[in-house]
Amino acid sequence: MPSEHDLAPKENNNLETDQGEALAVQRKLVAFPATFVYIAGVIMSLAHVWFNSFGVISELQRNASHYAMVLLLGFVFYPMSKKYPDKTLKADFILAVLGFVVGFYLIFFEDALHARNEVPIVRDLIFAGMAIVLLIELTRRCTGYLIPFLAIFCLSYVTFLGPHFSGLLQFRGVTVERLLYRMYFAPDGIFGTIASISSTYVFLFILFGAFLLRSGAGDFVLKLAMAVMGRTIGGPAKMAVVASGLMGSISGSAVANTVGTGSLTIPLMKQTGFRPYFAAAVEAAASTGGQLMPPIMGAGAFIMAEWTQIPYLKIIGVAIIPALMYFSSVIFFVHLRARRNNLEVPADTEIPRVRVVLKEGWHFLIPIGLLVGLLMYGFTPTYSASISTIAVVVASWFRKETRMGIKDIGDALFLGAKNMVSTAVVLLCAGIIVGVVLMTGMGTTFSIVALDLSGGHLIVMIVLVALASLILGMGLPVTASYIVLAVLVAPAMQMMGISLIAAHMLIFWYSQDANVTPPVCLAAYTAAGIAGSKPLQTGMEAWKLAKGIYLIPLLFCYTPILFEGPLWMVLEATASGLVGLFSFAILFEGFFFRLAVWPVRIGYGLITVFMFWPGWQTNLFGFGLFLIFGLWQWWGKHRSANKYVTNAEG
Repeated sequence: MPSEHDLAPKENNNLETDQGEALAVQRKLVAFPATFVYIAGVIMSLAHVWFNSFGVISELQRNASHYAMVLLLGFVFYPMSKKYPDKTLKADFILAVLGFVVGFYLIFFEDALHARNEVPIVRDLIFAGMAIVLLIELTRRCTGYLIPFLAIFCLSYVTFLGPHFSGLLQFRGVTVERLLYRMYFAPDGIFGTIASISSTYVFLFILFGAFLLRSGAGDFVLKLAMAVMGRTIGGPAKMAVVASGLMGSISGSAVANTVGTGSLTIPLMKQTGFRPYFAAAVEAAASTGGQLMPPIMGAGAFIMAEWTQIPYLKIIGVAIIPALMYFSSVIFFVHLRARRNNLEVPADTEIPRVRVVLKEGWHFLIPIGLLVGLLMYGFTPTYSASISTIAVVVASWFRKETRMGIKDIGDALFLGAKNMVSTAVVLLCAGIIVGVVLMTGMGTTFSIVALDLSGGHLIVMIVLVALASLILGMGLPVTASYIVLAVLVAPAMQMMGISLIAAHMLIFWYSQDANVTPPVCLAAYTAAGIAGSKPLQTGMEAWKLAKGIYLIPLLFCYTPILFEGPLWMVLEATASGLVGLFSFAILFEGFFFRLAVWPVRIGYGLITVFMFWPGWQTNLFGFGLFLIFGLWQWWGKHRSANKYVTNAEG
């Protein structure tokens, strides 16, 4: 039986770095606690597979079971005190068992509540109160204080603070008994829609990713990325971008991507000649795009599918082009920096051949292809993920070196449960916030306020959403940031004529900057630790490289790039957007064929504006300017080279 340490990425003063949605670190477990969480994690994963395949259980009971198992593992994983994790282990075990009991209380006494015509007794209210308190405490351990503060504020607003507000924000309030009932027993509280998403789509896709990683698909992805991009200028950095995009289709987590690929790519980038902070920033920016890359796009995509009732297949279908554009934008920065620094192409002998890599790992493509195929055929995401997980095991048997045995399957089941805990805690606690918003109509109120602030101008609304995501990203994980913004702002954007999918996609993209937004940017700080660079300097550089997160969503609102128009218009928006992103990279890097002085860089900034401005006329004008500036830069480079040769001959 492996210890928790055996399956963890890295030690850190008796605590282990978490790769999920958490902003905290996990306790290192050995002996009985490690065996306990291993067995509990395996059971948790098997139970969720059963819930979503053959099991016959009500939605409320499934979500309550999900809550119980998450808290059972969560309180053991995340210590009460980071400084003295071992001293609080016994108390944490007690809280873990208490959380387990609170979750299953709802299952065993649900029928008794119905028999009383939904009238709770004192015992029901006590357990409801404990469920809320325990969840908020575990959320504090996983994510810090901001999400718990928002949850407590919402609970206070709906009970006693609401009457003290004036105007649109005033709410007459409800009794504590009514609040506890709505949060614990009703379908719009802790065990409501968000919990359903957590216990179905999110869990099964995280489990699918865990099986892929355990089977060796991660190594295959890194080798494939090296084979594809390794022979170009700045190859290791471009490899990091490609690898992170491919890994995003497996893990759906920016921090997991950073740890999984950065441990290899960052040292390679440094050896190639990139400075440590830039190498770390490239990895962080590329890994942030992992949650934008289909077919696994992070928990927010599943929430989007459930809330909007847009098929998940359509969401990942329209997300492909923007995701590829984002990774292209990071590659643009890498290419220009490599050319400016005159970096050499890696030796050909160091780069594997694509044919050889595919021959060794082609079977890893079967589960991903099967997943996409099942979704396209019309099967539900939960069914598709379950079958594809089984396909991972079967596909691993095609080669002796990757064959998964009983131990490997058990490790993958545990790894899926472990990686799910922090994400599930964030989603369950977000259920409190969403429940209060639905109870009070706060979403409509904030939409009216946002419309007033924007003055009815869409671009102002987009800027407000970007600023809100920037502020929320300093304290909230990506999924929580998306949930808050989607509930409060998406209706206002729809009132301004933006389509449902465009509004939610814009918010989903803007919420990703939580990973590269100083002063709190998990992916950047994780990469800085690997590179040995300054965290804040790395965060600022990653924030610059990830600016495609802000620019590309503009196309969602002003062009039909999400396949909301004719194909030729989609292609035109894609092409103009790519030219605009390249011009934007030139503006910040100050290089294209040769160093660009500030007037030229400002010119490329204007080209960026023209290429993102809606309308083919402005796009065509911007492209013409791009050609003129590019030819001028190219001619200037060759003229300088000729002068050097002439002087040398003279």
